[in-house]
Amino acid sequence: MRRSFAVGLALLATCAAVAVVALGTGDYPISPAGVLRTLVGRGNPATEYIVIDLRLPRVLTALAVGAAFGASGAIFQSLTRNPLGSPDVIGFTAGASVGALIMIILVGGGLLEIASGAVLGGALAAAAVYLLAYRRGSQGYRLVIIGVAVQALLTAVITYLLARANIFDSQRAALWIMGSLNARGWAHAAVAGGALAVLLPVVLALHRRTLVLELGDETARSLGVSVERVRLTLIATAVALAAVGTACAGPIAFVALAAPQLARRLTRATGPNPLPSAAMGAGLLLASDLLAQRALAPTQLPVGVVTAALGGAYLIWLLGWRRTA
Repeated sequence: MRRSFAVGLALLATCAAVAVVALGTGDYPISPAGVLRTLVGRGNPATEYIVIDLRLPRVLTALAVGAAFGASGAIFQSLTRNPLGSPDVIGFTAGASVGALIMIILVGGGLLEIASGAVLGGALAAAAVYLLAYRRGSQGYRLVIIGVAVQALLTAVITYLLARANIFDSQRAALWIMGSLNARGWAHAAVAGGALAVLLPVVLALHRRTLVLELGDETARSLGVSVERVRLTLIATAVALAAVGTACAGPIAFVALAAPQLARRLTRATGPNPLPSAAMGAGLLLASDLLAQRALAPTQLPVGVVTAALGGAYLIWLLGWRRTA
C-alpha cells in the first residue's frame, strides 16, 4: 500500500513536471518559471494568452484522456486476467469509434453528439462481446478472443464509413481516427475531466470486489460477491471511460494497454491499481503529445502515431520478456 501510494505521488509529480514543460514549449517558448507565474496569475498578457487560452486546454485534455484510458485498461485487464485485455484490443474502442464516425460523417454533429455516439457505440460493442462470451458466466479468455473478432468486424465498418463519406468529411474523420489533440479546447477538457470525476470514484468504490473477482468466480460467490452484477458495473464504467476518451481525442492506441502494466511493475501490487494506472496513462499521453509536437518540428504528428509506435515497441519487448522470463 505504501509503495503504491508513493508511486502514485511520483507519477503525479511527473505529470505536473511534463505539463509545465508542455505549456512552455512551442513557437513562443516560455521558461518553467514563467509558466508557473502565469498559472498563478502573475504573467503578462502575452504569456496568459499563450499558456491559458492556447496550451492549457490541450494539456488538460491530454491528462484527462490519458487517465481515462489508463483506468479503463486497468479494469479490463483485471476482469480478463490477461495483459491483452485492453479496450483498444478487444473491440470496445473500435465500437466507440464507429459511433463517433457515424456522428461525424452521417450526422455532422459537434463534440457532444460525437461523445454521445462514442459512448453508445462502445456500449453496444461491449454488450455484443459480453453476450457472445457468456457461457454460465463470462470467462476472461473468451472475452479477449471474441473481443478480437469483434474488433476486426468493427474495423471493417470503420473502413466502409470512411469510403462512403464525401472528401471533406472523410478528411476530418481520417484525422480524428488517427488520434489527435490538435485544436482541443476547454470543451474537450471539460467533457473528459467531468467523465473522469464521475466514473473514477465508481472504480475505487468497487476496488475490493474487483480484487475478489481476480480470485475466480466461484471463490468470489462463496465470499458473497454478486459476480455478474459487479462485472457488468465495472465493464460499463470502463467502456464509458474509454468511449469518452475516444470521443475527445480519437482512438489513441496502446495507452490503455501499456499504462496498467507499467504501473503494476512500479507498484508491485496485485489487482487493477486504478489510480497508478490512471496517472501513468496521463503521463504517457502527455509525454507522447509533447514528442508528437516537437520531434519533427515544425511538422506536428498526430499523437496516435507516436503512441502506436511506442506501444508497438513496448508490446514486442513485453512478449520477448515474457518468453525469456
